[in-house]
Amino acid sequence: MTPTHDLNILGTDALISPRELSETMPISPEAAECVLAARADVRSILRGEDSRLLVVVGPCSIHDSDAALEYAQRLAIVASEVSDTMLVTMRVYFEKPRTTVGWKGLINDPHLDDSFDMNGGLRLARELLLQIVALGLPAATEMLDPITPQYISDLVALAAIGARTTESPTHRQMASGLSMPVGYKNSTGGDLKTATDAMLAARAPHSFLGIDYDGRTCIVNTRGNDDGFLILRGGTDGPNYDAASVANADKALAGTGLSPHMMVDCSHANSDKDHRRQRLVWDNVLAQKLGGTRSVVGMMVESNLQAGNQKVSETMQYGVSITDACINWPETEDLLRESHATLKNA
Repeated sequence: MTPTHDLNILGTDALISPRELSETMPISPEAAECVLAARADVRSILRGEDSRLLVVVGPCSIHDSDAALEYAQRLAIVASEVSDTMLVTMRVYFEKPRTTVGWKGLINDPHLDDSFDMNGGLRLARELLLQIVALGLPAATEMLDPITPQYISDLVALAAIGARTTESPTHRQMASGLSMPVGYKNSTGGDLKTATDAMLAARAPHSFLGIDYDGRTCIVNTRGNDDGFLILRGGTDGPNYDAASVANADKALAGTGLSPHMMVDCSHANSDKDHRRQRLVWDNVLAQKLGGTRSVVGMMVESNLQAGNQKVSETMQYGVSITDACINWPETEDLLRESHATLKNA
């Protein structure tokens, strides 16, 4: 009989189970305490109980574990020194949604050669998270593939659902079962309703297809996740970090029962995809906060050891992004330290 299924499938490879990976790379009691404490702090900020600024800062994407760890070691020092005015978390993004095609991230293709060694990618991702959390530095990441959380979410303090997936029912359902606060970016067009609808959907219980800790296909039944918040990232119609846009977001959240507190992404459409403009966005939003705006409680910045970005090649520069362009470490350190001094003296 002529087959009717798998006509475009070239083959399949067995994937390590979440339990196998976690047992070979277990989370320590100290790391677990770091993650739980950071999640509690994030929730306190989102509820207006903690006045510190929530900061997510780090590479657009992780492609080199050594460079990422060096960045984390530098960031951990500064994070500790500014901790009375800021809760600093490192942006540790292993998965990259693509508008069309392109490199999909460290988990999907860790060797940057289209070999798609996802078992190796999951090991690298978990190993790096263990190293980062061991520094006492909380980690934030985007959850893209709905089975990835089973492998790494125990090490993540803060999650995000990206602009391209906030409208996806699959991702809303996944978010309803995540154990940490989740930020929802407005759509690539700039629409806020997509994100507020996602937040409402993720608060509800869901049942959907997924995998369990042993890697078996199962029905996942969730409680719902109340700890959702809006992330303003601009859109095709322009940036949305200015005071008028923040006021518009306040109105969109009013009466929904959702968190009235939000984060501003200083990159992407808010900086017109020019990494050099991220500081302008940051300074504008910080001025709004100092002027009395209470709804913006966090900011996100794309930063790496060195500025700019590069294409994948055999002669890549160390510490330079291979996806979106980033600001460099000296500018990042100055931004955090100067803002700390400003907030402390406000």
